[in-house]
Amino acid sequence: MASRSLISTRALQMAAALIVLSQARPSLCQQRRELELVEIPTGDQLTYHGGAVLSGDIPVSIVWYGSFSPEKKAIVVDFIESLTSKPASATPSVAQWWGTIRKVYLSNATASGGGGGGDTRVLLASQAADEQYSLGKSLTLGQVSQLAAGAAPGKGALVLVLTGADVVVEGFGSVRCGLHGADAGAGYAYAWAGDAERQCPGQCAWPFARPSYGPQDKPLAAPNGDVGVDGMMVTLASMVAGAVTNPFRDAYYQGEKDAALEACTACAGVYGSGSYPGYAGDVLVDQATGGSYNAVGAGGHKYLLPAVYDTAKPGCSTLV
Repeated sequence: MASRSLISTRALQMAAALIVLSQARPSLCQQRRELELVEIPTGDQLTYHGGAVLSGDIPVSIVWYGSFSPEKKAIVVDFIESLTSKPASATPSVAQWWGTIRKVYLSNATASGGGGGGDTRVLLASQAADEQYSLGKSLTLGQVSQLAAGAAPGKGALVLVLTGADVVVEGFGSVRCGLHGADAGAGYAYAWAGDAERQCPGQCAWPFARPSYGPQDKPLAAPNGDVGVDGMMVTLASMVAGAVTNPFRDAYYQGEKDAALEACTACAGVYGSGSYPGYAGDVLVDQATGGSYNAVGAGGHKYLLPAVYDTAKPGCSTLV
């Protein structure tokens, strides 16, 4: 049976408050508060629970469900290829972000393929487009899993199911912005994220859109000029991190398995130094476009990537 882990709309905007203000499930409350340093009980810290992670060669398949322009696809592909496959073109880079995940989480854990915690390469293996909406324009979570299985992934693989702006997914924008899951029997993981620009930008495209409630500060400019896809990339990066470090819900996590905090969701809403609830942090600004970012892809696209929880600190590690 497939297992799933969610990124809630609440976690996206306010998860920094989780660690410091409570041990409750992620909250979307938009109250601006300065963060306090609160010691988290050892038993509640994000730790390794002995399960398998994805490492070694990780073949990635992308399922494009719905309509995606060539530029939208290029933004996603550049991110995937920038993780390990292509040399960084500038700093801070997507590769540096991935390097933190590899160093903190993957290097010492058991690889799902049984080869140990060696070097990890993320390889774009295939892409498939479903522009005819074979399952309709309203999907259940079970159908998301079905689309992932349709990519015929092998053991140790990762499938990305991406839905277009006109596709409604169960709970999208109301209780979740994305999720990752797995088929433990087949040994592969999958992640889903959707273009939120039309349906729920205030929940799932923050900080590039005004939040649905709370302080209505001016949103940041999207780094690639596309609120929907740039917002989707924030969610996708979090889900990729969770899928590789906790694919079967028994590796790296904090809290209850069914509502766990993971490598990036433990730091959701944190993108740069000085971040606090409702404020993304001190990030970089492209002088030509005004877009806000903290990482550059090998192909030149810019991204706002979530902070990674560093278990050695412990605390959230940002690129800027």
